Amino acid sequence: MSLAVSLAQAAPLYNLGLVVIALILFCKLFTSGVRSTKIYLMPWKLLFVGLVIFIIEEALTILRSLDYINIPIHINGFFEVLIISTFIYALLLQKEHVKRYL
Repeated sequence: MSLAVSLAQAAPLYNLGLVVIALILFCKLFTSGVRSTKIYLMPWKLLFVGLVIFIIEEALTILRSLDYINIPIHINGFFEVLIISTFIYALLLQKEHVKRYL
């Protein structure tokens, strides 16, 4: 087995391992006791939605590689468009928020 094939099989598992760390950080962010009008969490909520979509995409990739499901690979492109769209929308919301309060 070549190095490229080995990395292609292991990368989704490593990605989900790193996502666990990101989920812990989001949990700490959303459950922090500090609530004031200066904290704007909507962009962070959208980033969390993008992370959840990424988790679904990676889970489907792992299930496809293990031959548990049989779905076409171009479905990943739709997930990536959703992720990028939520990230861009979060950036635009943050930009408007900064413009309003500066």
